[in-house]
Amino acid sequence: MRVSKALIPTVKETPGEAEIPSHKLMLRAGLMRKVASGIYEYLPLGFRSILKVSNIIREEMARADAQEVLLPIMTPAELWQETGRWQKYGKELMRLKDRHEREYALGPTHEEVITDLVRRELKSYKQLPMNLFQIATKFRDEVRPRFGVMRSREFLMKDGYSFDVDDAACDKTYWAMYEAYQRIFKRCGLSFAPVEADSGLIGGSFTHEFMVLAETGEAAIAMCEACHYAANLEKAIGIPVPHTATDAGGAYSKVQTPGKHTVEDVGKLLKLPAQQFIKTLIFIADGKPVAVLVRGDHEVNEIKVQNHLQATEFALASSEKVFEATKAPVGFAGPVGLAGIKVIADKALQGGHQYVTGGLEKDIHLVNVEFGRDFADPEWGDFRNVVSGDGCPKCGKPLKAGRGIEVGQTFKLGQKYSKSMHCVYLDEKGQEKETVMGCYGIGVTRTVGAAIEQHNDADGIRWPISIAPYQVHLLCLNPAEPEVAKASDQCYEDLMKAGYEVLYDDRLDATAGFKFKDADLLGIPLSVRIGARGLKEGLVEVKRRRDKEVAKVPVAEVMDKVKEFAAEEWKLCNP
Repeated sequence: MRVSKALIPTVKETPGEAEIPSHKLMLRAGLMRKVASGIYEYLPLGFRSILKVSNIIREEMARADAQEVLLPIMTPAELWQETGRWQKYGKELMRLKDRHEREYALGPTHEEVITDLVRRELKSYKQLPMNLFQIATKFRDEVRPRFGVMRSREFLMKDGYSFDVDDAACDKTYWAMYEAYQRIFKRCGLSFAPVEADSGLIGGSFTHEFMVLAETGEAAIAMCEACHYAANLEKAIGIPVPHTATDAGGAYSKVQTPGKHTVEDVGKLLKLPAQQFIKTLIFIADGKPVAVLVRGDHEVNEIKVQNHLQATEFALASSEKVFEATKAPVGFAGPVGLAGIKVIADKALQGGHQYVTGGLEKDIHLVNVEFGRDFADPEWGDFRNVVSGDGCPKCGKPLKAGRGIEVGQTFKLGQKYSKSMHCVYLDEKGQEKETVMGCYGIGVTRTVGAAIEQHNDADGIRWPISIAPYQVHLLCLNPAEPEVAKASDQCYEDLMKAGYEVLYDDRLDATAGFKFKDADLLGIPLSVRIGARGLKEGLVEVKRRRDKEVAKVPVAEVMDKVKEFAAEEWKLCNP
């Protein structure tokens, strides 16, 4: 493609709306433009990368015997009502009515639609397993769209669904898709980790998120470098470092803590470490108050608590609700004397002694508090966020905290949708059985953004060759000089004949310096630079975007050097 004929509207300045590297670079490099909040149009370079990710997905799905379908974006409310998600999904579900006042949703995901399709077509066990997927536009009415394609309201997603005869068969399909996803992200040139995660509104018995490792990632993850255990913070389990107080003391006593209502402030006043505190937080779960106890140096994991309580509606209590439940202001709640309220406690508190807690009075805390002695033992569970240094639950080695961008997720759904929507088949004996389902998603546009997030520098994008808009960027540095123009045109023809995808910067009105800047910004993996000075010496520059060094080679050896560099780039995208 000649740049002189292409739509590649690069810009020098970073748009004010952009916050993270991928958002900035996708706008600056002319990959996309904003239409409305969280809604983008994709320009030729951006769309080429989207298509390449999509094609990798299609190839790996075919390898895993999954078949491609295309489902409607607008789906009737009745299907969502069958599973109860019309009510549960909340405001993220974009709803609309037609002229006859019939209600529809713009699909954020398609479990209901695919299950309806299969239940109408499925008759016998002989048709199973069945694995169907699509690559289609999805909609979620995000309360705060941000970070470009990372959290948008309209996006391209691959969503797949498997149907099996039983749990064992579903497990086999699930792990086959898990392996396919690993191949997909390796082929996209990404450094990633599959992590255990919470299944959220999709549901199911277990799930993995595929996280592209990046400092700017929204998701916090815990990883073990020794055994490769990894989990989303919502799901991660860690063995806590025990606190220092190990022996029970005498009866608890009250201490004055005027105006001190945080662990940090009270700890400074009493000269005690945060590990020796019981932090008491009040939540409202389905309209009822619940007290959650965690160690002072830990934070409550609200997802874990909500799942434990099986609560539909769950939120931190307001100051008014805290006082109503505890008769104490915020910052002074504690378990001693707390009545008429459910109490659950994180297991990291077990075995500890001489705790400090709120005293259920303003400006009062209690010291030397003991579980089982000063208040009844609560329900124990894992209710905290893992922190760096916690022991790995599998091997005991220290966990390391990091951040990631979720680009894919696999779910074992079980029979959640099969039961509610009566998706059944007849077994060998002619008996009706419910199918066992799996669900598998990849954010296609988000994967493009994550690749840029992981592969960039101060000058621009550094594409993995497998998903780069083009493989070779040919720069004609002095197009007004006939010899340079002729050599560049010939090189363009030779590269294309050799099977390379070439972006040819043949612009007459752009200086060499401007072309270099654009080349760095666009980030095509390989570049060939032909200029008057080099040609006088019979040389052409060939460079990998990831390298600082430039190879100066004779004109006759350009194709060999491109082939060499391209082979090195493809090795980085080989699963």
